[in-house]
Amino acid sequence: MFKVLRNGENRIDVEFSGKLDSEEMRAALDELSQASEGIEHGLMLYRIGDFALPTLGAVGVELSRIPQLFRFARRFDRMAVVADKAWVRKVSELEGVLVPGLKIKAFGLDQETEAEAWLQG
Repeated sequence: MFKVLRNGENRIDVEFSGKLDSEEMRAALDELSQASEGIEHGLMLYRIGDFALPTLGAVGVELSRIPQLFRFARRFDRMAVVADKAWVRKVSELEGVLVPGLKIKAFGLDQETEAEAWLQG
């Protein structure tokens, strides 16, 4: 499942669980791009549920859209990732190091209030 919700003028909320194949990855990236249109200095709350690694085809789709992903990421200043698995939180924060101008901080499932506060801070 992949769901994107525009939550105000400069914020989107994303919920993800399960495993993405190439078609689902393509649809997810299109949905993210469309939902973020017009956002500047945006905020994103990303909730990751039961996560499974994407298929090889999905990774291929993601790699083929790297320029689009960087344009998308430049619209945002902060992303709070809420996930139950420690390795998912660690990888999320590593991505923040790799994307210039985007601060990513990860939180456990029981820390969503803290994630909201950090986004607004």
